Amino acid sequence: MPKFLGRNEELQRLNEAIQKKSASFIVIKGRRRIGKSRLVQEFSKSFEHFYSFTALPPDTTTTRQHQLNEFCRQLAQNFKTPVAQYNDWGDAFLALAERVKHGKILLFFDEISWMGGLDPSFLGKIKNLWDLNLKSNPKLVFIICGSASAWIEKNIMSGAGFVGRISFTITLRELPMSDCFLFWPKNISIYEKIKVLAVTGGVPKYLEEINPKISAEENIKKLCFTEGGLLVEEYRHIFSDIFLRESQFYDKITHILAEGAKELEEIQEKIGIKIIGRLSEYLWELELAGFITRDYTWNIKTGADSKLSKYRLSDNYLRFYLKYIEKNRDKMKRGSFNLKSFSSLPEWNQMMGLQFENLLLHNRAKIHKMLGLQAIDIICDNPYFQRKTQRYSGCQIDYLIETKFNTLYICEFKFSKNLIGNSVIEEIQKKINCLPNHNKFSCRPVLIHVNGVQKELLESDFFTAVIGIEELFA
Repeated sequence: MPKFLGRNEELQRLNEAIQKKSASFIVIKGRRRIGKSRLVQEFSKSFEHFYSFTALPPDTTTTRQHQLNEFCRQLAQNFKTPVAQYNDWGDAFLALAERVKHGKILLFFDEISWMGGLDPSFLGKIKNLWDLNLKSNPKLVFIICGSASAWIEKNIMSGAGFVGRISFTITLRELPMSDCFLFWPKNISIYEKIKVLAVTGGVPKYLEEINPKISAEENIKKLCFTEGGLLVEEYRHIFSDIFLRESQFYDKITHILAEGAKELEEIQEKIGIKIIGRLSEYLWELELAGFITRDYTWNIKTGADSKLSKYRLSDNYLRFYLKYIEKNRDKMKRGSFNLKSFSSLPEWNQMMGLQFENLLLHNRAKIHKMLGLQAIDIICDNPYFQRKTQRYSGCQIDYLIETKFNTLYICEFKFSKNLIGNSVIEEIQKKINCLPNHNKFSCRPVLIHVNGVQKELLESDFFTAVIGIEELFA
């Protein structure tokens, strides 16, 4: 098993549950491959006994009884007893409860939505298992886990039967970049690591597949452009596994957002089919699953929140797949795909810019720290946009921070293999001039870059801060 890296805050929170004098009921959710099960396995080292149950993957032929039979088989395996078959979840749970009355025990139900999604009485019996049995053991921790975050939100977090019973919830997101870098030796350049992260994001399973002894380009070719590669096959499993239903609209939405952030009306228009009411639900499910992010803008003139928002494809793997892997799968199968260089791929620089932006937005706390900003001092921070009106020009800023000290930090993210020159100054000044009431603020431009800037740009003294990626994550 690969070495466990990162997740220190999540482990600390889990370990605090052990210090209690009562049982704990914990929910862990997050996208496929994000490391939920691996986190629980690491946590299990603190227990005398660890009993893990996982569901069968979803399939059109899988029934409620198949899931129950598999649970019974794992029950026998966990406790080294003959297999006993039950026709009701309540009976199976009672058999489990008899075996976990005493001792320091971690009990883990993995992919809970797969396990019980076909039985309308399943969740009620989970509730009874907790109320009548599990919580009586003060040294027991019960964790349920799943990739179907929307199912968990609807059926458990918002379910009346679980109110007051969940000790806490952990939503696993991508690893911060500083933890991602641990998958490579220190002598590998940050530029090379960023190229890989532009494809994988901070998804632990994808990073575990990296071979640090070969170049970023070779790793990407192996994972993404070789028939049978992990990231060639991954996409077709994602939506059916997480959303428990087939829908062309998840696929259509992600294709639309792969080209850049869009407002709700723009997405609706591009889909071209009336799915009023359902579109918002599909977007909400994709957002809960961690694939897209809804970025709200705000009114700088008044300081008030705006109803305007854009949806951004914040999962780097999905964009890379849709832009490059999907279009070349047939060639890979025929053995006729020959990638000479990544820069030869269409819209490569634009795509890398969007991927780099995602990485930095996932790690915005590092930017705050570098700028000396405390969370309490920040009024709003997000990618910023404003529509064109008669009074104001349209404007889009990679990342804008407004503080209570009447200051705006206008952050520009630049991924370039060449040194960045003075042309970026005019580009950012135009954006500042478009902002309403910008003369009433202290406007502080910030440049975050990969691979360096020209000496003339530093000498211009235009920027409040010019931050190299290696400096940000030193």
